[in-house]
Amino acid sequence: MSIVSTIKPLVIKALKELYPGDPKSADSLPDRFREDDLTVSITKPEFEGDYTLVLFSFVKQLKKSPEQLGKEIGELLLKNNPELFTSYNVIKGFLNLVIADRYWLDFLQSNYSNRSPGVRPSVNKTIIVEYSSPNTNKPLHLGHLRNNFLGWSVAEILKVTGHKVIKTAIMNDRGIHICKSMVAWQRFGNGATPDSTGIKGDHFVGDYYVLFGTELKKEVETLMATGTTKDEAEKNAPLMQAAQKMLVDWENGDPEVRALWEKMNGWVYEGFNETYKKIGSDFDKNYFESSTYLMGKEIVEEGLAKNVFFKKEDGSVWIDLTSDGLDEKLVLRKDGTSVYITQDLGLADKKYEEFHYYQSFHVIADEQNYHMKVLKLILKKLQKPYADGIYHLSYGLVELPTGRMKTREGTVVDADEIIEELIKVAKDKTEELGKVKDFNPGELIELYDTIALGALKFFLLRVDPKKRMLFNPEESIDFHGFTGPFVQYTHARIKSILRKEIAGVSRQSAVGSSQPAVSSPLLPKEKELIVLLEQYESILGQALEEHNPSVVAIYAFNVAKVFNAFYTEHSVMSAESEEKKVLRLKLSELTANVIAASMALLGVKVPERM
Repeated sequence: MSIVSTIKPLVIKALKELYPGDPKSADSLPDRFREDDLTVSITKPEFEGDYTLVLFSFVKQLKKSPEQLGKEIGELLLKNNPELFTSYNVIKGFLNLVIADRYWLDFLQSNYSNRSPGVRPSVNKTIIVEYSSPNTNKPLHLGHLRNNFLGWSVAEILKVTGHKVIKTAIMNDRGIHICKSMVAWQRFGNGATPDSTGIKGDHFVGDYYVLFGTELKKEVETLMATGTTKDEAEKNAPLMQAAQKMLVDWENGDPEVRALWEKMNGWVYEGFNETYKKIGSDFDKNYFESSTYLMGKEIVEEGLAKNVFFKKEDGSVWIDLTSDGLDEKLVLRKDGTSVYITQDLGLADKKYEEFHYYQSFHVIADEQNYHMKVLKLILKKLQKPYADGIYHLSYGLVELPTGRMKTREGTVVDADEIIEELIKVAKDKTEELGKVKDFNPGELIELYDTIALGALKFFLLRVDPKKRMLFNPEESIDFHGFTGPFVQYTHARIKSILRKEIAGVSRQSAVGSSQPAVSSPLLPKEKELIVLLEQYESILGQALEEHNPSVVAIYAFNVAKVFNAFYTEHSVMSAESEEKKVLRLKLSELTANVIAASMALLGVKVPERM
């Protein structure tokens, strides 16, 4: 139980005791004071106190000044709970409460050896988290990394807070974009394969997608030179016509087209799996658009029968959402081929059929905000029981100093390349510090991978998902800034402290002691660190409510920063007394466990040595 959840019922009890109300009035209703109406937060550093109760919401109801309310509530809290509160002060409309050292010491004693802090019991609710969702015409890029890390981390936060989580990916393995790569390979590949060229499968196919764009541009320019408009030229260019025909042939089950499609997608999946293994992304189930679009077509037929959709003269199927403040939306082309919304309708239905989910998270960039709003609205109009459970976890794009990434122009930051670059930077920076001379070659490789991926994940997750961000690889791997390596280094530093004590009497005393030090008050840095560590459960609650891993990343960084300030001011191994040494060893152990648990939710490993 957190300190806030401890304080709130005590405040409610004090309010009811102080202000019982007129028995003949509605003011005497037992629920007129509710915990949900209380705001209890950390006291600002410039004021004395640990936690603050906001009083303004009771001023009008109780017809008392904030100062009088604060004094009356503060006095009764101290009288009724001397073991928890030692003093209070009132600043305008805020009651600042000082928590007794005993509370913090008891918390430390109960939790210092807990290696799974924050884990909650099951809530028996299934949530599907769909993320990654790549196209099979190109390798994963930096934007995919933010998507993967965000989806994976949100899934882990849901798990640790008691939810049953199914992690899924939808492979966008069909459509005009896939046909572009296929046509380019047919025209220009000369039978080349990933094996014959030594190129990773997803990169190999992606190169042909870029090549399609390059050659299409040439054809468009040639047509425009004859007086054709740009729109007409792009529509009628031979390469584009070939891609459109291939899409129709694919949907009609043409055996040659299907065989080529399976072969090229197979190359891509081999490449994807290699990258997923490297970055630690895993899925409980993969779905494929090539299957779900057929289910979507069935739902389109269902919607036509219910008059939710309508068919235009050219045979295309639409839904009119103008009365909902949107516009008309195409759900099936005139040639019978699917659009994105078609397969999304089928996928939502399929997932519910299999898992009967409480919620289905879709981790998709904010460019698709409108699309996801339309999807949810269509499902509601179709009266699907899971419609309200559709949740779009929207996130901002990752941009480069030079602007946005564009795959067809070959200006993306490739995921594999950025990982290799960061591993090299991690190696160079670690060797500069000169603290890994006792590592063997295998341990060094693992360490460089851990630092590089930790830097990358932390950098992409430390920003609120809703915000766009600028990627700076040099900044991400700084050992002294707001970075993953800084937090990792702090964890390794603590582990070094604990290793030095593990064989000594003090360490044994720390483990076996039934109570931490009580004869002297907590020093400011000791208390600051304990108070921060106690907030971990609340931080998890905030991250869960906001679906926001950056809350955890910021917290982990703050814990590391506060520990370093504490350790700079206070020695652990040469503490001024044995009981202070015991206290600080326990405090160090709890810090390491909280850092490890926090970083694990971000998918970041914390090394024992650095």
